Amino acid sequence: MLSGHCECGRIRYQVDTGIKDFSHCHCSQCRRLHGAAYATFAGVARDDFRYLSGESDISVYASSERNDRVFCSNCGSAILCAPKDEPDALYLSMSTVEGNPPRPAAYHAYVGSKAEWHEITDVLEQFDTLPPD
Repeated sequence: MLSGHCECGRIRYQVDTGIKDFSHCHCSQCRRLHGAAYATFAGVARDDFRYLSGESDISVYASSERNDRVFCSNCGSAILCAPKDEPDALYLSMSTVEGNPPRPAAYHAYVGSKAEWHEITDVLEQFDTLPPD
């Protein structure tokens, strides 16, 4: 089981299962929306996710035809990314996940559009866009 919350604590969530996918996304949208060189996501089963509090504080932004982004309207924390073409998956912003839960091996996605000023120095697998299924 996973749990997490936004910075102000208004939005709290729980996931009844573990992390199925673990990635560092370097696309320009993730960089701008997270204010960082990349965003780290924990892929979870959509059916196992539920809000414990703060649903009235949720804001949704359609960042592309593919993705909706969920934020706290009070503190601005990025909660998750909900891909429209993956009805069974949600991608939690790891910055909101509590503790150090078990997770699969990480990888870097959208390296083809990473910030030119950022150098990837680890040995994780890298993909120009998304990894193949």
